[in-house]
Amino acid sequence: MTASRHAALVALRQVLDRRRPLDEVLGGATGGLDARDRAFVHSLVAATLRHLGRLDALLDRCLQRPLPPKARPVRHVLRLGAAQLLVLDMPSHAAVSTAVDLCVAAKQGGHKGLVNAVLRRLDREGRAWWAAQDAPHMNTPNWLWKGWCAAYGEATARAIATAHLAPAPLDLTLRDSAEAEQWAERLGARVLPAGGLRLAADHAPVTELPGYAEGAWWVQDAAAALPAPLLRAGPGVRVLDLCAAPGGKTLHLAAAGAEVTALDRSDGRLARVRENLARTGLTARLVAADALTWTPDEAPFDAVLLDAPCSATGTLRRHPDALWLKTPEAVAGLAETQAALLDAALRMVRPAGVLVYCVCSLQPEEGPAVVAAALGRHPDLARDPIAPGEVGGQADVVTPEGDLRTLPCHLAEQGGMDGFYAARMVWAGSPSGVASDDL
Repeated sequence: MTASRHAALVALRQVLDRRRPLDEVLGGATGGLDARDRAFVHSLVAATLRHLGRLDALLDRCLQRPLPPKARPVRHVLRLGAAQLLVLDMPSHAAVSTAVDLCVAAKQGGHKGLVNAVLRRLDREGRAWWAAQDAPHMNTPNWLWKGWCAAYGEATARAIATAHLAPAPLDLTLRDSAEAEQWAERLGARVLPAGGLRLAADHAPVTELPGYAEGAWWVQDAAAALPAPLLRAGPGVRVLDLCAAPGGKTLHLAAAGAEVTALDRSDGRLARVRENLARTGLTARLVAADALTWTPDEAPFDAVLLDAPCSATGTLRRHPDALWLKTPEAVAGLAETQAALLDAALRMVRPAGVLVYCVCSLQPEEGPAVVAAALGRHPDLARDPIAPGEVGGQADVVTPEGDLRTLPCHLAEQGGMDGFYAARMVWAGSPSGVASDDL
């Protein structure tokens, strides 16, 4: 057994047994490991979670009877061992022997013979079984699969789930988009339709890449880079970025010359925004407050960007743990919060001002449904349709209503993109956010 595999078991147990996000538990699980081992732990646990449905189906095929509840750690050991064999294609002797040792270390030594037998069988027969599985469907919880089929059709739902089988690439947004070709050459990157950069899979650590120290760019998925420019906010335009952390959209707006106020309820999360502003040489006013209750001291803003808290099902390529942590009940609760935040945002935008609502969710109830309900509640709120030319000419990411809807299967040949929804609206009501019909 190695320390890295033990750390992977600790992290996997935290995610699946205690329902904690992977990003939150990795630091504690990998303390004392070097950078290479930390990267291995993340790769192994993420691969296990990304393919959990398939792995569990094969383990069930090999087990004569279900494991008792007290042997739950054994299930996790088997999952990690199977992922090493079938997903990461590691040597069988390393995957099997370390899994047996890990079983003993987890105080489940009575099951070490079972672990050895199951993994040996998977090494002999599992690859043929693996190849015959319906991977996209099996790795997607049923409630998500049914929801995506209903919203997008089964073919698109399958394409979305297929995109989740691979990790997301690294995308960068440039402080000066006019330098895209220059930085693409220096970084060995590809220029994306909307002007961002996509790095090759074998890139150096982010902090060691050219341009990092001088703040020439920041990390931001191609889809996440699309909503901020929809505000059309240039020099002198006063913009409020609600729920701003981690700050990619704040940087984007500041780079365009806008006078940005970035608000987030977590001062700790704003620390990262502050660091990136300092690194890039950009400026914004940071406010730690609850968007539902905060009242600006000055006049209403020219434009407001609301990147609302959501289920984040559009980012499952980056966060495969969320496949198994999110629930339909949580989505319903989030939709209520999103509606309240949108109404709060309206109180902060001036008459004829622009509001962009966005979420990194694939769930219609968090996107189009929230906007449709807001348009119904506020007669003076009108949709301002988005044109393909505003999103790099990508007509397939603009809905018939004129909203933005990216899917993980968009840009598939180039590595996909996160799922995002955004709607641009113009507020013609009073500065208080009360529709004129109600005055």
